[in-house]
Amino acid sequence: MTDQSATGDSQGACPVGGAGGSTPENPATQGALSYTSYLGLDEVLNAQRLRSDEHDELLFIVIHQVYELWFKQILHEADFLQRNLEEGNTAHSIRTLRRILTILKVAVAQIDVLETMTPSQFTSFRTRLDASSGFQSAQFRELEAVLGRRDERVFAHYPEDGEQRKRIAEAMARPSLFDSFVAYLKVSGYAVECDRDVTRPVEPSPALQAILLDVYSDDEGPSIVAECLVDLDEGMQEWRYRHVKMVERTIGDKTGTGGSSGATYLRTTLFQPMFPDLWAVRSRL
Repeated sequence: MTDQSATGDSQGACPVGGAGGSTPENPATQGALSYTSYLGLDEVLNAQRLRSDEHDELLFIVIHQVYELWFKQILHEADFLQRNLEEGNTAHSIRTLRRILTILKVAVAQIDVLETMTPSQFTSFRTRLDASSGFQSAQFRELEAVLGRRDERVFAHYPEDGEQRKRIAEAMARPSLFDSFVAYLKVSGYAVECDRDVTRPVEPSPALQAILLDVYSDDEGPSIVAECLVDLDEGMQEWRYRHVKMVERTIGDKTGTGGSSGATYLRTTLFQPMFPDLWAVRSRL
């Protein structure tokens, strides 16, 4: 499709000044919006509250705050992705999946920065973390739920009437990303069943795998979406693996902060696919 704005053809487009041809307001009359105020930099750059005089504590805090911002963005994109899948919008679904994948690659790469901190440098301020732990990242738990995890044991880290627990519980009660993908296949003309109990974990389905064979055989938009989901699954597994190795490298098999089991628990999360049908079908393609 020709980009009319690039060719100068303005037929059917709104005038530059907006509907009716009005001119934009002068920014000087709209208040003193600046780079700093628009991005809330006063709040962001003062949100690093160190609990020690150790040089490396700032890096530890910044890295984890950046992770939380990326988790927030991935959740935002995942919500948009699910709506587009359920509406059968292939192009928007693929673009959104590719954005999520790119963000995930950046998040994984940040572990390289964290690994510039030696075990002794981390130990120098570790005791100041008290009961705080990465296991308490409510956004990551919510993301896991969006991707299909259904495990009420995660609620142990959150107060019963707290907002964080509520968000995770709501995500566990909604259709997961894979449920939205199945709905997308139905909208795309495939004879899939969409009556699964979405509060339960996704289990492999031979019937769905047979349909996925048709999806791949057709080699059209739905097969590209399926492959992007495989990329996402692999990306999450890569994140988990790098996270485990980073923890092992930093504290070995010591108990994690906040009393967590550290690397021992993290190892149990490895090699558990979020979308088992998309992996099971590989040997039959």
